[in-house]
Amino acid sequence: MRVIIVGAGPAGLYAAILLKRSRPDLNIRIVEQNPTGVTFGFGVVFSDQALAFLRSDDPETADLIEPHMKHWNDITLVHAGQRITIDGIGFSGIGRLGLLDRLQARAQALQISPEYETPIKNVTELSDFDLVIGADGFHSTVRGAAAQVFGEEISVSKNHFAWFGTNREFDTLTQTFIDTPYGLMNSHHYSYAPGRATFIIEMSSTTFQATGFGQMAQTDYRDECERLFASALGGARLVTNNSVWRQFPTLNCRNWYHDHQVLVGDALHTVHFSIGSGTRLALEDVIALVSALREHDWNLATGLPAYQATRQPIHDKIAHAGRRSALWYGSFGEHMQLDPWRFALSYMRRAGRIDAERLRDIAPRFAIDLELRQIDLET
Repeated sequence: MRVIIVGAGPAGLYAAILLKRSRPDLNIRIVEQNPTGVTFGFGVVFSDQALAFLRSDDPETADLIEPHMKHWNDITLVHAGQRITIDGIGFSGIGRLGLLDRLQARAQALQISPEYETPIKNVTELSDFDLVIGADGFHSTVRGAAAQVFGEEISVSKNHFAWFGTNREFDTLTQTFIDTPYGLMNSHHYSYAPGRATFIIEMSSTTFQATGFGQMAQTDYRDECERLFASALGGARLVTNNSVWRQFPTLNCRNWYHDHQVLVGDALHTVHFSIGSGTRLALEDVIALVSALREHDWNLATGLPAYQATRQPIHDKIAHAGRRSALWYGSFGEHMQLDPWRFALSYMRRAGRIDAERLRDIAPRFAIDLELRQIDLET
């Protein structure tokens, strides 16, 4: 079987690794339009649950990346000058480039060498392959050539955001909400390596228009963001890497495969960054795809439908949580009218997955703190 994987990000590399591990006789080719060593963004996060899933299916890859991760067990919310710690929410961060380097090394060990700076200009170039895996991100060439067949559906959030990095560490995954002369803003920041962190800044469209950032050079709005978030940054600088202002696009596809073509990761679906599941979903898609093909003796006619049938219900639960979380962030200014502790409870319940019982189970200290303040955990 001849397989081509379009895209050498985490999803594409991991697909090649699992396919080769399952069937060493496969002829696998990976093509990537960008040069090697080029990636956008800074760190990625995995929940403890996501890492457990990876370890159970592929302990070798887990062993490869976990030692290079920054771990934390709490979330910190900063609102109205008060810092509130929410215990028991375990996450790990790793640099995106570091993750790619380790997946590339494992692929090389399996005799797989991605072809960089090799864009697919026309999908007819893929016709000679038995299986085409579109792992080429939101702007997927594979999906774009048959968007109607895949049932592409895209909606765009109202908020504007930009990804920065910063040259400092944070003890926890932190959310800082501030009032500025332009309007309300928030930042999501977390460490991914010694002395390095991701720093995402977000605001409403109204606030964005008031800042004038859309008409500024990147260095100018970076400097202004440093000034606005000086307290959170603690004297550190913001680092840019294609740090353009965007509105988050939520992508879903009704059909996950078409003929001998199949999609994974951001080429197939996106979930709002506030629940930190993009890379996790991509890797889990790949695990489900390879498992379905293996269980159906590599018969695409039955294996690809099995992939969607098995994986989609699991993905849809996370996607639903992502949509609810995105709606909460879309009106975070309204929630900021709450006092810090009620605001923190609203934040924890934003995705609709945490009731009072579960909150007491996963964040017992936080739940006790709320009850001591006579805050009803059911509200």
